[in-house]
Amino acid sequence: MRLDIKPAGGERFKQALASLNSRQVAQVTAEAINMGAGRFKNAMRAEMQSVFDRPTGYILQATQVIKKASASDLNALVAPTYMGGKGIDPQQILAAQEMGGRRRDKRSEVALRRVGILPNGYQTAVPKTPFRGSDDGHGNLKGAFIAQLLAYFAAFTEQGYRANMTERRKQAIHQRGGKGVKFVGPVRGHRFFIAYGSMRGGARWTAKGENDTRASNLPPGIWAASGTGGVNIEPVLMFVRTATYKPRIGLDAVRQRSGVDELVPRWIRGRIYDAAKASLG
Repeated sequence: MRLDIKPAGGERFKQALASLNSRQVAQVTAEAINMGAGRFKNAMRAEMQSVFDRPTGYILQATQVIKKASASDLNALVAPTYMGGKGIDPQQILAAQEMGGRRRDKRSEVALRRVGILPNGYQTAVPKTPFRGSDDGHGNLKGAFIAQLLAYFAAFTEQGYRANMTERRKQAIHQRGGKGVKFVGPVRGHRFFIAYGSMRGGARWTAKGENDTRASNLPPGIWAASGTGGVNIEPVLMFVRTATYKPRIGLDAVRQRSGVDELVPRWIRGRIYDAAKASLG
């Protein structure tokens, strides 16, 4: 987004401007621009809190003033900033929210599709009532829980095959919910399985690759069975049609609501008056 600044004024402003050298004018202009950049950053964060459902701190804090204006360069840049780590680049996330279009696959979705678990044309979604201990409170699965699912279904790539779950570790989950694994929930065993509803003949795939057509009445996704004979069935991760976003954030609208178009020129004029007064004093 580009903001053209024209701090026009009357005769008093022209006199104040004439009393300063170009370096002084550039310095006060840079200060006002940086104030505007900070205001726009806060407006962007407020907009995300308004239009998103339980946005994470990761995405809210991603919008930063990543370049401040200076006397030698009167340009400031506000943009989503990738902090590194394993998260998705915030610029990719927010670009989809501004422009609309297909949501990019998550790494876990790529892994599940690669081993034939997630059907083509589908992505994953957390159920309305998350499986106990699985979600982060923002509508996403915890990273450790995702890793457990991928390991359970041997969905790690060849390079990371050692992370896939052994039969002994699976038995710990089946019997006790996973010894020493806090994110699994209460001390109650469960088995994960995959249901496809009417797809693939309603087959149910277990961790051992077994087929069970009794799950044909369940919506597609990963489920957990617990209790005697697996009588308690709970959704863990649902398979849904590939998501397409409608535009939800407009940078021009955010800029207009923030008022920076009017405020930055006003701040420049005020600082020029103050600088001129100080030079005369």
